Amino acid sequence: DVQLQASGGGLVQPGGSLRLSCAAAGFSVDEYVMCWFRQAPGKERERVSCISDLDRSTYFADSVKDRFTISTDNAKNTMYLQMNNLEPEDTAVYYCAAKDYTGSWYATIPPAEYEYWGQGTQVTVSS
Repeated sequence: DVQLQASGGGLVQPGGSLRLSCAAAGFSVDEYVMCWFRQAPGKERERVSCISDLDRSTYFADSVKDRFTISTDNAKNTMYLQMNNLEPEDTAVYYCAAKDYTGSWYATIPPAEYEYWGQGTQVTVSS
């Protein structure tokens, strides 16, 4: 079966760091567009970061650029999101998602078109 499992969330103080993991099964992360989305209570789902299976290009939302890093490990078939200098505004449930797409528009694919989603992991940034 195709599955995505997100993990690594938790409670951290402002300025702290977390590394989220998204373990994939049933497909290879290097053959799918892989993205992290987040959603805070009462807010729209936001695209945080994506990595292309075409050329490994990456996308970051302006709010996280220079603080977050996305990567994949093909041997582990896992995607990661390294989050540094966390801010209270980063508090949300973080979801990983995968899309069978190879092309240059990987960072604009509507969330509804992603085939696979993980269960989400809670990130809370608070003092």
